[in-house]
Amino acid sequence: MSVGRTRTVALHGITGEVVDVEADVVSGLPAFTIGGLPDTACRQSSDRVKAAASNSGHPVPANRITVNLSPAWLPKTGSAHDLAIAVAVLTATGTIPGAVVDRVVHIGELGLDGRVRPVRGVLPLVLAAVDAGYERVVVATANAREAALVTGAQVTGVRHLREVVGRHVLTGGGDPGEGWDEDATGDDAGDAGSVGPSTAPGTAPSTRDLSEVAGQPEARFALEVAAAGGHHLFMVGPPGAGKTMLAQCLPTLLPDLDDAAALQVTAVESVLGQLAAGSLVRRPPFVAPHHSATQASLIGGGSGVIRPGLVSRAHRGVLFLDEGPEFSSATLQALRQPLESGQVSVARSRGLHTFPARFQLVVAANPCPCGMGHGKAAHCSCPPRALRDYLGRLAGPLLDRVDLQLQVAAVTRAALLDGGGESSAQVAARVAAARAAQAARLARTPWRLNADVPGPRLRERDLRLPPAATADLDQALDRGILTLRGYDRALRIAWTLADLCGRDRPDRDDVGQALTLRTHAAVAA
Repeated sequence: MSVGRTRTVALHGITGEVVDVEADVVSGLPAFTIGGLPDTACRQSSDRVKAAASNSGHPVPANRITVNLSPAWLPKTGSAHDLAIAVAVLTATGTIPGAVVDRVVHIGELGLDGRVRPVRGVLPLVLAAVDAGYERVVVATANAREAALVTGAQVTGVRHLREVVGRHVLTGGGDPGEGWDEDATGDDAGDAGSVGPSTAPGTAPSTRDLSEVAGQPEARFALEVAAAGGHHLFMVGPPGAGKTMLAQCLPTLLPDLDDAAALQVTAVESVLGQLAAGSLVRRPPFVAPHHSATQASLIGGGSGVIRPGLVSRAHRGVLFLDEGPEFSSATLQALRQPLESGQVSVARSRGLHTFPARFQLVVAANPCPCGMGHGKAAHCSCPPRALRDYLGRLAGPLLDRVDLQLQVAAVTRAALLDGGGESSAQVAARVAAARAAQAARLARTPWRLNADVPGPRLRERDLRLPPAATADLDQALDRGILTLRGYDRALRIAWTLADLCGRDRPDRDDVGQALTLRTHAAVAA
C-alpha cells in the first residue's frame, strides 16, 4: 500500500481553492483520521466513506488510515470532499491506479449506500479548479449541468461510487483522459434535493410591466433615470400609490447581464443552493425581503458555514425594501458599506469572507405609521412626534447614499381612466441607448455606469461642468441642503439625464432637474 492522492476544492465565500487530498494506509490499530482543519461535517466523512466503499464492493481495509487535506491552514467545510477522500483512500489501497486520479478533481457527497449526492456551490468550485489548471472534474450527475457552465471544464457526472471506480480502473495507467465518458448533462436533476431552484417568497423574478402602472408620470420618469444610470431610489407616498409596483417594474427596464456579471450572480445562487440546473442567470435578480429580516440574513454570515446574504443575492440586480422604516435601524445602517463599495466583508475568527453586493437599492415608505399623512393629512391619526420620528428611522447617512428621492402622490380617478403609459420594452430601449453612451464615455475607466463614477473623477477636467451649469448645485451645497456626497450624486443624475436625451454633456437644465429629483422627498430637506 502507498499514499493515494487526488484533488478537490474548498469553498471560501463564493470562491474556491484547490485542495490536495492525500491518504495513507498502513498496518496498525483500525483508525480513520482526517486532518487539515475540517469542520464537523467534513470530519464525519470517514464514516460515510467506509460505508459507501463497502456497499460499492470495494471495502476499506481495517488498518490505520490518515487523510490530509492540504493546505492545512484553510478551513474545510461541508460534505463536498467525501468523493475525493474516498478516491484517495481507494488509490492508496491499490483499487484505483494512482496516475489516473492525480490531476482529476472530485466533488460530491457520498451516501452510505455509495450514491454520489449533489452539493452546493459547484459552479465556483469548478471555476476555481479550471483556473488552477485542473480541467477534468467528477461531480454528481445532478450537478453536471451546472459544472459544465464553466468554460474549459471537462465534466463527468456520476451517480455511484462504483461507477467512479469503474471509470478510473478502465483508464489504467495511461493518459487520464482515455476512456472518460463526459456525461455533462445527466438525466436525474430531480435528485438535487436542496440544490434545486428556489421557490422562496421575495426572491422570484419580477414579471410586472410598466404599462400596468396607472398615472405617476414623475415616478415613472424617475424609474427610467434609475435604470439608465444605475441609481438608487427612495419613494415616499400613501398606501396604494403604486410604489411597490414601480419597484417591481425596475428589473424589466434593465438589460441582460453580461458574461462576467452572469457568472457572479450564478455563483451566488449556486452557493445558496438556489440555482436552476443548466443555465447562467441572465436577468437581473429582484430581491424583496420582509421587514422582519435580520441583519445577518441581509448582509450574510452564519455561525458555521458563512453564507452570502440577500444583498449578495441582489448583486447586479435590485434590492427592494418595502416599508423601509419598519426595518430595524441596525439592519438599515448595515447597508451603508455595500452601497459605497459594492461588496460585503464578513469577518469571523477563521477568516474574512468577501461577497459581491453591487445592487440597486429601492426603498419605499409611507409618510407616517397610519399612511394617511399626505396632502393636508386630514385623515391622519398619528401624533406629531410619530410623524417626525417615522421617516427619521431612515437615518441621514443611509439616505444620503440614495441618489433619487421623490414623493409619490395618490392616484387620481383621472389618472386611472387614462390607463397606463409606455411599456417596459419601450422604456428599456431608451435605457439601453443611455447605457451604451455611458459605456462609450467611460470605456477607458473601470466603470460603466454613471452611478459608479467616483465624485473626484466627476470633478476632473474632462468631466467637470462649467460654473454656469452647476450654479444651482453650488448654491444648495453652500446653504447646507446638500452634502458633498449629495452634490456628487446629483452630478451623476445630471449626466444620466443628458445620456437619456442624447446630449454629450449636461446643461443647467439637467443639473436643475437632477437637484429636484434628489431633494423632492420631504425627508431629503
